Amino acid sequence: MVRSETVAAKFELYKSSNGELRWRLKSGNGQIIATSGEGYTSKAGAANGIDAVKRDASAATTDDLT
Repeated sequence: MVRSETVAAKFELYKSSNGELRWRLKSGNGQIIATSGEGYTSKAGAANGIDAVKRDASAATTDDLT
C-alpha cells in the first residue's frame, strides 16, 4: 500500500522590498493562494491580518459574478 501524506497550507510572513511586513498563504504544493494585499509596520499587525483570514475564511461565501 502506498501512503500519501497531505501537506497543510501555511502562512509565510516576509519583508517586502519597501520594508513592509506582508504575508502570503501557500497551499501544500507551494503555490501562493492568497496574499495580504497590504503592508504592515509590525509583526503584530501582520499576525492580526493572518488571524482575521483564519477566523473569517471558514464562513466565507462565493459570489459568482460571471
